[in-house]
Amino acid sequence: MKSVIIGTAGHIDHGKTALVKALTGIDADRLEEEKRRGITIDIGFAHLDLALPGGDTLRLGFVDVPGHERFVRNMLAGVGGIDLVLLVIAADESIKPQTREHFDICRLLSVRRGITVLTKSDLVDRETLEVVRLEVEEFLRNSFLDSARSPIVPVSALTGAGLDELRQALIKVAAEFPSKDSTALARLPIDRVFTMKGFGAVVTGTLVSGTILKEDELEVFPTGRRARVRGVQVHGQQVDQATAGQRTALNLVGVSRQELGRGMALAPPSTFHSTSRIDVTLSLLASAKPLKDRARVHLHAYTSETSATASLYDKKQVSPGETALAQLRLAEPTLLLPGDRFIMRQFSPVLTIGGGVVLDASPIPRMPGLDGFLQILAGGDPQSILRTRIARRNHNGICLSQLIAESGWPGKVIEADLAEPVRQGRVLRLGDRFVDAPALEGLKLFMTSTVAGFHQENPLVAGIGKEQLRERVEASGEVFAAAMEILVREKKLAADGEIVHLPGRGVVMKDEETESKKIIESAIASAGLKVPALKDVLAGLKVDKARAQKIVTLLLRDKVLVKISEDLVFHRDALVDLRKRMTSEKARSPKIDVARFKDLAGVSRKYAIPLLEYLDREHVTRRVGDERVIL
Repeated sequence: MKSVIIGTAGHIDHGKTALVKALTGIDADRLEEEKRRGITIDIGFAHLDLALPGGDTLRLGFVDVPGHERFVRNMLAGVGGIDLVLLVIAADESIKPQTREHFDICRLLSVRRGITVLTKSDLVDRETLEVVRLEVEEFLRNSFLDSARSPIVPVSALTGAGLDELRQALIKVAAEFPSKDSTALARLPIDRVFTMKGFGAVVTGTLVSGTILKEDELEVFPTGRRARVRGVQVHGQQVDQATAGQRTALNLVGVSRQELGRGMALAPPSTFHSTSRIDVTLSLLASAKPLKDRARVHLHAYTSETSATASLYDKKQVSPGETALAQLRLAEPTLLLPGDRFIMRQFSPVLTIGGGVVLDASPIPRMPGLDGFLQILAGGDPQSILRTRIARRNHNGICLSQLIAESGWPGKVIEADLAEPVRQGRVLRLGDRFVDAPALEGLKLFMTSTVAGFHQENPLVAGIGKEQLRERVEASGEVFAAAMEILVREKKLAADGEIVHLPGRGVVMKDEETESKKIIESAIASAGLKVPALKDVLAGLKVDKARAQKIVTLLLRDKVLVKISEDLVFHRDALVDLRKRMTSEKARSPKIDVARFKDLAGVSRKYAIPLLEYLDREHVTRRVGDERVIL
């Protein structure tokens, strides 16, 4: 069964609700106030099944919207997910202000198909009806509802005239509409929330993509709450699943009615992220006033509504009828994805001034080359879009889950689109991460030059530590390890344990430096645990203070010497021997105080306290009060 969502549009009292009732038998006005006042205040819903020529069934879901200017915001909440529109124009009044505004909204939302319906045809004679038809044809010329491509059908909800013709037109237009992708990631903007006794919270909306099954777990955006689907209804019937393009009602468990509201959305958990900033292409209506940089607007997307600040890129203002790139900074976080369309309304007085399409819902602050990046997002093919998203992350790349969240595309689709660039080596895949090949080459050059610079600055040091190098080049652990492996394989860098250096590059010492190194090591080693102050050892050397300190750094890096306090450095052999003595002492008593440790080590308190603190850090001992427990 093919499902198509149809929205009504038009001026107040032009017969939208009556038309829907005449077609479906369902009164979409559900509120008591609507029935009392005789006008539609909030969005209403109805459905109709029509037989297709091949024997299949076409299910039409109708979203009936208010026509009064005061309720345009409610109209916008309903029209966001429609597939085609019924533009309703009363034959006895012709084109009115909300006819124009609703029509502009449909164009801005990129609705591509529809039917124009001249209602109340029974109230005018044939000549008047023909005059109205000519006016409407002129109004719609060169639009998606141009009469050359889209029918204009006169009807009377009262007498039933023209309804059969309208049904046939609906079958023809809806049959041409491509089915939505039920394998995409599910997203349901919420347009209604209520409670059913014995069931709990129920939400409704038009499922704009994917499939939702009974017992699915979903995330509520933007709150992040999780909910389980206890029941699914499509057009009032219990089903096991709802698919893209269907009017859907979900009975949710795990959230209360108070935690849900129109404008929120449901999607698979831990997949997407709400956003407060979106990069967009926006267009102003020809009838709008110029939009200045940093102007405040009302933003409507699907069922959500919030205020936003429009920060224009490379412009001070957008002129009427003009298109521009901008960043919209939202007052409230919202779930939006690339390709989503939106409507802008002037902040005051509130009227529709334009709309546009989301290009990026995960903008990076002060990103270089932003203009070119957005142009690719606006007009590129999926492979180009993915490659540019990967490239903008520089050498750190982006993991698959981030690409899913940024693009809104399923993981399998992304992997299929990137298969060729990966095979050609233009994109590298490191586990779950994709990295731009030129960016990785840049990282390799940066790493090599950083190591070379380190050698130049530290001629007496064997090399730079891996972690220190990774921090300097600002690379993630996964990407750094891959780049390091390639550089070692290409013999551009070498690694000895945790030390990285240029191939064949060792510590080159002059004669006096080699002699000083021996003197330092000998002085510390021969002293056992009663080591002299390091400054006293260095004072007797022939080399200057700076070179002496570099020699000590080299001995510490090679772990020949171990520094345990600011001026106490011990030879590793002395500390190894101390550990052995502590192990033997544990056999006699598992606890040791400072006095007993002084006797055991043969040192004064000057050495005993720093040594005990070192043993604590090394987990050889653990302090308990005034004693240590030997571990």
